[in-house]
Amino acid sequence: MRIVILAPSVYSETACAMAAHLAESGYVPIAALAISALQPKTLLRKIGQWGIGASSRYAFAKLIPQHRAQSVQNPYLEPMLRRGAAMFRSLSEVAAHYRFPLAVCNDMNSPGSVARLTQWSPDLIIFAGGNILRRSVLKVPRLGILNVHLGLLPEVRGMSTPEWSLLENVPAGITLHYMDAGIDTGPILKKYEFLHTKECDSLRELRHRLVAFGVEKTVSVIASLDRREISAEPQSSPDPDREKDKDRQFFVMHDWLRARAAESFAQHRSTSGMAHG
Repeated sequence: MRIVILAPSVYSETACAMAAHLAESGYVPIAALAISALQPKTLLRKIGQWGIGASSRYAFAKLIPQHRAQSVQNPYLEPMLRRGAAMFRSLSEVAAHYRFPLAVCNDMNSPGSVARLTQWSPDLIIFAGGNILRRSVLKVPRLGILNVHLGLLPEVRGMSTPEWSLLENVPAGITLHYMDAGIDTGPILKKYEFLHTKECDSLRELRHRLVAFGVEKTVSVIASLDRREISAEPQSSPDPDREKDKDRQFFVMHDWLRARAAESFAQHRSTSGMAHG
C-alpha cells in the first residue's frame, strides 16, 4: 500500500512516531509532506494545545539545535521514536533512515502541494496534523485521508476531546476515520475505547496515552485495509432523536471548563479506584 504522511511540522513527535512505527511494521511510507516549522499558525496551535510555557519551550528547542536532545514531550511515543541509543528528533531523520522523500510546504492546500501529492499517487494519506484540508487534497488518495481522532465519534467531535468526553460522560477513546469536508464527520473505519483511563495521573497523561494508542491502532487498521477486511461506515447522529446534534462539535475550552473536566477526571479515578479496591 502506498502511504503518504501529512505532518504539522518536521518536528512533530506524533508524525515521527507514526512514520517510524509504520515502517517498522512493514508499511514504509512512500513520502511525507510537512508544514514549515515555526510558522505563526503552528505556534498558535501549540499554545492552544499546551499553553504558553510549554509552547515557548517547544519553539526554543526548534531554534537551538543542542536542545533537541531533551526528553520527548509525549513519553508514550518514546518506544516508537527510539532506535537503540538514538532517538528520532525530526521527520527528516525518519525519512533518511527509512529512505523516503520528505517535502516541506507553507500550505498543504496550495497548488504546489496538491501537485506533489498527486505525483506521489498514494493509496492512503495519514493526517498527523496540519492545515484544514480542502477538497483538492481530500480527493487525491485512492482510498482516502485517514485521521486519528482522540475521541469517540460521532459523540465527541472537534477539539479538547479528552476533556469534553469527561464532561459529556462519554468513554475516552479514539476513532480512525476518513476525512471529508466537515469537521470529524467522515466515514468511520474503527473505534476503540481506551480502557486505562483510571491509570492516568492527569488529563495531560490521558491525552499522551491516547495519542500513542492511536498510533498503535493505525497500523492494525491499515493492515485490515490492506487485506480488505474492513470498510468505512457513514456516521450517524449522536442522538437520532435530536436533529440539532447532527452537526454538533466542541471547541477549545475556557479555563473554568478545563478545571471542571479535571475535577470530573479526579472523581472518575476515585470512583474507579473504589470499584476496583
